[in-house]
Amino acid sequence: MAPGQSSTHSADTVVRVLTITNALRGLKSLGAILDRLLFEARALVGADAGTIFLADGHDLVFRYVHNDSLFSADDVTRHVYLASRLPVDGLSLAGFTARKAAPLVIDDVYAMDPALPVHFNSSFDQRTGYRTRAVATLPLVSSRGRVVGVIQLINPGDAAGCPARFTPADIDLLTLLADQATAVVEAGLVTEEFILRMARMAELRDPAETGPHVRRVGDYAAEICHTLAVRHGLSVPEAKRRKDMMRIAAMLHDVGKVGISDQILRKPGPLSAAEYHTMKNHTLLGAALFDNPSSEVDAWSRDVALYHHQGFDGSGYPGRVDDPAGHDMAGSVPLAGEDIPLPARITAVADVYDALVSRRVYKPPFAEADAARIIAEGAGSQFDPAVVDAFLSIADVIAAIRSRYPD
Repeated sequence: MAPGQSSTHSADTVVRVLTITNALRGLKSLGAILDRLLFEARALVGADAGTIFLADGHDLVFRYVHNDSLFSADDVTRHVYLASRLPVDGLSLAGFTARKAAPLVIDDVYAMDPALPVHFNSSFDQRTGYRTRAVATLPLVSSRGRVVGVIQLINPGDAAGCPARFTPADIDLLTLLADQATAVVEAGLVTEEFILRMARMAELRDPAETGPHVRRVGDYAAEICHTLAVRHGLSVPEAKRRKDMMRIAAMLHDVGKVGISDQILRKPGPLSAAEYHTMKNHTLLGAALFDNPSSEVDAWSRDVALYHHQGFDGSGYPGRVDDPAGHDMAGSVPLAGEDIPLPARITAVADVYDALVSRRVYKPPFAEADAARIIAEGAGSQFDPAVVDAFLSIADVIAAIRSRYPD
């Protein structure tokens, strides 16, 4: 739709878009919001593929990709984490849309008007054998006029599944969705930034708690959770809902370290028995932040903060806790097996793996294969065997997450 062009949306269209927007508002993490938004945008116009970019300074950062023709469910998950950036001032289609804050529609990217100030990068098609044809890019523009991101949709099909073009009605509908969804995306960005700020507070106390570490642990745990949900036959919406909550809870796993002194967190040598006892209290302090949880994600966050150092065989800490404020770590009753909340069992694997493959002042990083072997050897003792098996089954996804968030 050209800038300034008016449109009258049917009641059914408005209801459909509002229904999608309400569903987006029910999601917690930014990743879940973007995934659902891209799915719904594609469904509205029958697009075979699509990508969402988010603005980051003078760049667009690739955040989500769908491609029904190329990617299986497992493969698309790996591709989600393959980092890519486009300069807003470059010649890309998405960059043009971000720069102009206006939709761009191309009927065939291989037969574009040479007068257009854009260029289609065909490297993906050449590498995969895919044939990109029609492309529509739409900006996500905030109420303050700032471009938050860009939705790029590819290769629409008609009712019979035959190749088609994006019609003016398609762009009108997608623009309405983008307008409504931008506020939800902004809310997701605020939530993610709040979590990262809490992580940065912990980082100020413990250098190991970096932003990349928190993001990696959150995404590892989310993917493990989703794999387990699928294996247990949960519906697609329920599996994604749990994945959404898992990502947030796992990112907050060590938030209780803000209450531990620098003398302990930054001590270069081994901790004394008394210091180690104090260090273990970060699990209780973190759980206390989510005392009397008002939502399921708060409850998951409490369980993760409290029990992510609890061994599957009853080793570790803090043991069974009824009241974090009054818990006696030394006299605690052991907690083991499936009595440990599943989100904590998942985060335990994710956190230890990332610690193993990361450089620390006291050790070099382990190779990914060696770290995976150590995790596998811990199945049944330190870790839940089912969680370990799910983790090992998505090795390509785990590697892609590490690549996306380097230290």
